[in-house]
Amino acid sequence: MSTVVVVDYGMGNLRSVAKAIEHVAPEAEVRVSSAASEIAAADRVVVPGQGAMPDCMRELSARGLRQAVIRAAAEKPFLGICVGLQMLFGHAEEGDVMGLEILPGRVPRFPHEAMVAPDGTRLKVPHMGWNQVQQVDAHPLWDGIEDGARFYFVHSYYVEPQTPDVIAGSTDYGIPFTSAVAHANIFAVQFHPEKSAQAGLRLLGNFMRWNP
Repeated sequence: MSTVVVVDYGMGNLRSVAKAIEHVAPEAEVRVSSAASEIAAADRVVVPGQGAMPDCMRELSARGLRQAVIRAAAEKPFLGICVGLQMLFGHAEEGDVMGLEILPGRVPRFPHEAMVAPDGTRLKVPHMGWNQVQQVDAHPLWDGIEDGARFYFVHSYYVEPQTPDVIAGSTDYGIPFTSAVAHANIFAVQFHPEKSAQAGLRLLGNFMRWNP
């Protein structure tokens, strides 16, 4: 039986993520855990996150999970969600903190001057609600998901990868921004698949079947 650990570091919509995975993979053992040993033993790891990046990075370290997450991102199928995507990168403008630096790049805030819709109205930050994701490559996690499908977002910051080859999805909100990345055994998304109806469930199911 496949085991998947949803990493509990005190930040994130853990139970809804776990319930969504249980729904799409009823044969899997799904654990919400803050134990480094369970993360190390899992077949797959999911790192959700919401809230402020400085809080997330502080809690990850305070609970002794920083190295466990770095090892999981190097060794096994890994899914990052929202701040779980952002922490894979380097400098974050929010709180002037460093992420895990697993992937090269930074995490800026949506620029105020660019927050204008095509009709001239101002766009609010945080970016909150449903928006389209344009698939950049034919990654296995996009299987069965229509290009341009809508997913649910809640964020004020976005990732800016240093190298475009990791970009797996792009979304427009005033500016085009990276909404999904893929590298080896890592897939991470800015949106919340657990809140994104059938497209989100399909992505989670694809993750549970994925063998990179």
